[in-house]
Amino acid sequence: MGKHRKLGDMETNFHVRSFDVHIPLDEYAALEKNPIYIILDNLRSAFNVGSIFRLCDAMRVSGLFLCGYTAFPPHVKLDKTSLGTIDYVPWKRFETTADAVTCLRERGVAVWAAETASGAAPYDTAAYPSPIGIVFGNEALGVSAEVLGLCDGLVEIPLYGFKNSINVAASCAVVGFAALSCWERRKNIL
Repeated sequence: MGKHRKLGDMETNFHVRSFDVHIPLDEYAALEKNPIYIILDNLRSAFNVGSIFRLCDAMRVSGLFLCGYTAFPPHVKLDKTSLGTIDYVPWKRFETTADAVTCLRERGVAVWAAETASGAAPYDTAAYPSPIGIVFGNEALGVSAEVLGLCDGLVEIPLYGFKNSINVAASCAVVGFAALSCWERRKNIL
């Protein structure tokens, strides 16, 4: 049901979607995926990985790559925070993040890393190539130097606090949706 509410000086009607998509899972799985691959470089927290599964569903990514000691299904902590998305988000496990990066680059997919580093493009003005793989690093150590050396570009979220990082799942949301928004703006310009 729609609700009527006054917001400031403006009256508005709105409807909050409080349900999942009303199509069978096999039909959903057949929908076109966005040309973005999320690559996790040795994440420590299975809860973060589960949250990223949910983000990957929300962004309808082409793939989620779980690398090194990053938790992968089946895993009780992933089950808890992924809310079942591990069953339909396309994912693959790699022994090393370098293997995942190499796999994508051999398929002609540009790979960037999300890292606060010199030469990194600001997330909100970056010209994200399509398709793209984006590497997100370990919660304490960031993206490894080896993997940074394999990437085609860097993107960063400017940080203004004492800490030089935000939660990796939050970072994935910010950068991932920025890439999708960039592509949407390009479509509207053409």
